[in-house]
Amino acid sequence: MVITARNLSVETTFILLGFADYPELQIPLFLVFLIMYIITVVGNLGMIILIKTNPKFHTPMYLFLSHLSFIDFYYSSIIIPKLLENLVMTDKSIFYASCMLQFFLSCMAVVTESYLLAVMAYDRFVAICNPLLYTVAMSQRRCTLLVAGSYIWGIFCPLVLLCHALQLDFSGFHVINHFFCEYTSLITVSSSDIHTPHLLLFCFATFNEVSTLLIILTSYVFIFVTVLKIRSASGRRKAFSTCASHLTAITVFHGTILSLYCVPNSKNSRHVVKVASVFYTVVNPMLNPLIYSLRNKDVKEVFQKFLATKSPWH
Repeated sequence: MVITARNLSVETTFILLGFADYPELQIPLFLVFLIMYIITVVGNLGMIILIKTNPKFHTPMYLFLSHLSFIDFYYSSIIIPKLLENLVMTDKSIFYASCMLQFFLSCMAVVTESYLLAVMAYDRFVAICNPLLYTVAMSQRRCTLLVAGSYIWGIFCPLVLLCHALQLDFSGFHVINHFFCEYTSLITVSSSDIHTPHLLLFCFATFNEVSTLLIILTSYVFIFVTVLKIRSASGRRKAFSTCASHLTAITVFHGTILSLYCVPNSKNSRHVVKVASVFYTVVNPMLNPLIYSLRNKDVKEVFQKFLATKSPWH
């Protein structure tokens, strides 16, 4: 088995078709994706540095946000560099081992992010509905366990899928009609029976979506009921403002995932799947730091002070 896997990793090569159907758009797309990647890296790493270096942000909410920024940076760095390379290079091949690794790491990021967003919803629920118990309910130990649990489950799900993908028969050259090694596109080019991998993917995806959305929706139902009981209008606005950024991030993330699952997996819809995947893999990691910084008064104030102290004219 070890020899077979080693031979496959050397001999099997995949071709990432990407956006080869639109040769006239290769350079414009390269420039657009490059700019978006730069914004993603600067935004997410900047958010992490801001949170880690400022004591004001050493709270559970910003701890979760720093991990969300890390996942977005890590996720985009798995997908976009290879996408940029394929847009300007004639050789669009990727080795078996590299493709499997890209799938595993990207899937891990997606699952982990979905649970981090659910954890952040629970954090807002405790902060607004049980403020007197917040420091106890969201202790450092519990926050660490919630973050660790998100990562552990994020590793377990793609690991199971990867083990089944490694058992599939791949040989020679295969064209993957996508810009990265997305699981369904990857296993489709196998000559083996892919019923079990498809079933596993459906089960994991359904469980993850239902469980995380259930936590999020339940948390926000209680939050809205609690906020509506606040008598002062300013109090209600302040409570809603603390949730606005998180709700926006949830809408972007889960809305894109659900739209991808609603698109029929047929040849006629592959370009639609690619466009939706671009939004999900490229746009979403770029938007999250912008959403949280532009809609968060504390982040804007600290960032402005940071720029003022670093300015040569200060």
